[in-house]
Amino acid sequence: MAEQIIDRTLDCTGLTCPMPIMKTTHAIRELRVGQVLEMIASDPGSMADMEAWSKQNQHELLAAETLSDGRFRFLIRKTH
Repeated sequence: MAEQIIDRTLDCTGLTCPMPIMKTTHAIRELRVGQVLEMIASDPGSMADMEAWSKQNQHELLAAETLSDGRFRFLIRKTH
């Protein structure tokens, strides 16, 4: 993946559902259209949750990956 400019990072490590989703919803509202949010989470359900959240809220999920330390990293572009 080409290097992506990240406009804001949100660390949700240690939080369980629904907190990563709630914090992501709040954080994305503070961005301008086209900006990218990086969200880091440790909750194993985050992968499925973020895929569903991005479809439901119509934001672009640019990346969803598992980091070497077992956490999950998501890049979300605000589309509206």
